[in-house]
Amino acid sequence: MSLIKFPLSNLVAVPLLVLLAACNQESKSTPPPTVTPEVSAVTLEPQPVAITAELPGRTSASVIAEVRPQVGGIIRSRNFREGSDVKQGDVLYEIDPSFYQAAYDNAKAAVERAQGALPTAKARFDRYANLNKTNVISQQDLDDSQSTYAQAQADVAAANAALETARINLDYTKIRAPIDGRVDASTVTVGALVTAGQTTALATIRKLDPINVDVTQSSVNFLKLRHALDEGRLKRDGSNVSVSLALEDGSTYKQTGTLEFSEATVAESVGTINVRATFPNPDRMLLPGMYVRATVEEGVAENSYLVPQRAVSRNTKGEATAKFVTAEGKVEDRVLPVQRAIGNNWLVSEGVKQGDRVIVEGSQRISTGQEVNVSVVTIDDATGVLRQASLPSDGQSAELAQAEKTVATGAVE
Repeated sequence: MSLIKFPLSNLVAVPLLVLLAACNQESKSTPPPTVTPEVSAVTLEPQPVAITAELPGRTSASVIAEVRPQVGGIIRSRNFREGSDVKQGDVLYEIDPSFYQAAYDNAKAAVERAQGALPTAKARFDRYANLNKTNVISQQDLDDSQSTYAQAQADVAAANAALETARINLDYTKIRAPIDGRVDASTVTVGALVTAGQTTALATIRKLDPINVDVTQSSVNFLKLRHALDEGRLKRDGSNVSVSLALEDGSTYKQTGTLEFSEATVAESVGTINVRATFPNPDRMLLPGMYVRATVEEGVAENSYLVPQRAVSRNTKGEATAKFVTAEGKVEDRVLPVQRAIGNNWLVSEGVKQGDRVIVEGSQRISTGQEVNVSVVTIDDATGVLRQASLPSDGQSAELAQAEKTVATGAVE
């Protein structure tokens, strides 16, 4: 009888294979540990929200004055620099005053002549009045002296009026600025002939401080605003409505304006209402004709909620939806009736309540009804960056403190 011999290595390998098979069988029977997803959420609190409307418009000078001559003549000098600021009363042009000076001197002499005849007429009338008492002269002579005296008084008044007219015309030879403002280019040069009341202005002055901003608002939005105010959904603090301005280059104008008035008619072709705001313009940064976008504070919506835009998406019906964390720590989907965008948030007045936690980070890795771990964060309104929420007060649990202290990877700057 012969014996079959096996290598020693084979004898050692058999128990190892049996052991590996047993471990593999055990791993198949034990399920892998469940990992709870980590999400970041923002706690919603009611707050008063300023409701604004962004309206397109253009700037315009608050006052415009066209400079025209009130007497005719030859321009003798121009006393301003084109494009500079002038003050009311500054002499802009001078017309040759020779003719008007002569007329003034003549009128002045006429006044002196009329005043010289007045004492004689008055003395004669007084003398005749005394003689008439003793019947030395007739009543006709007294009446004639009285008429002569009255005519002398009228001659003095007429001469004074003619003198004032001549003085005004002489003063009009100096063409003055009617308002403060910036003067445009001159349309005439020295030596040009101008006439009183001519249609062509010599120059135009525009007052730039303050400056007007004329914007347009749709009549539909105007009606919505009126309804919101009447129903109490919006409140205004006083009659002064503040307005901010965005310039053509995207920068924000540092001065704040006020709403002056809205026109009482609607443009039939486009259905808009013209609205005017006034802005201080001490640095003359705003010039007439610039395109701007004005943000008008329409009112304040009390007890409203701001839901971050990054937390809101649209379903197949086009409705705005967001994922919330319930009190049991599970995911819940809600449809939100968003009203308008406020910065990086949506304004919501229904469908949420105080203390609700809306998920802003990690919603792609979770599904409705799933249990999640929550890191409470806040959002910087200026940058949109998530930041760790402040530590809880003494009345909160240690678990909540740990949840707020832990922020999902990549959620915090």
